[in-house]
Amino acid sequence: MSGSAVPGESSSAATGSSGEPPRHHWFEPLADFVGPAYLRYSFTKGTEQEAAFLIDALELEAGARVLDVGCGPGRHSHALARHGCRVVGIDIAERFVTLAKAEARVGAVFARADARALPVRGQRFDAAISLCQGGFGLPTDPTAPNDAPILAAMADAVRPGGRIALSAFSSYFMVRHLEDSDDFDAAAGVNHELAPVKDADGDERSFDLWTACYTPRELRLLAAQAGLDVVGLWSVTPGKYERRTPDLSTPEFLLIAERVAS
Repeated sequence: MSGSAVPGESSSAATGSSGEPPRHHWFEPLADFVGPAYLRYSFTKGTEQEAAFLIDALELEAGARVLDVGCGPGRHSHALARHGCRVVGIDIAERFVTLAKAEARVGAVFARADARALPVRGQRFDAAISLCQGGFGLPTDPTAPNDAPILAAMADAVRPGGRIALSAFSSYFMVRHLEDSDDFDAAAGVNHELAPVKDADGDERSFDLWTACYTPRELRLLAAQAGLDVVGLWSVTPGKYERRTPDLSTPEFLLIAERVAS
């Protein structure tokens, strides 16, 4: 499948009055079904390379406090914890949070929560990340995607001078590589596909997936709106994060931005 290639690590439903997000995001049934098989997809195999790159790009030292928004089964959270970071991972999918907790190690804790209403005190973290179309890029309303509140909430969660790492699917790549199963809404910048997904037992079901896609200019504008200075904006491939000038042939963009000191 194209678009997000496989289901992303979603964290974007609205929060209920009890503080616990209700189960109404389209991604949650998919996460319930795929479960631990999520980590069998090829795009998850480069986690260690990605984590090492992020430690450098985010200037993380041992003991750094990191918020992982849309953490999925916790693969980046666990990797950063192995490098000595203290990580809080959140995701809207209860199934993924359960898997992340089962593999949790010292330095990583997980909770089910909403990316737009983060249950953390402002300016608490040294860095915040949202990768692989996790909290950012899986719209609740595919006709009018609005990821700006997610980036704003992440910016609010980090200290002045703290950094954000955000990956987003490339509109350029999507349009150049549309498949028969894709339906790209040019007005909304959202791709829809009916994608086959396998669970841990090898059973297969099809799910509707919506992926919001972006250009570098759009990401820069969103960063400025959230009070962030762009440190770097590069074209990347899962498992191959690098400082590569944005191009038309690479599937994702990686934004590194810093909260403006005030």
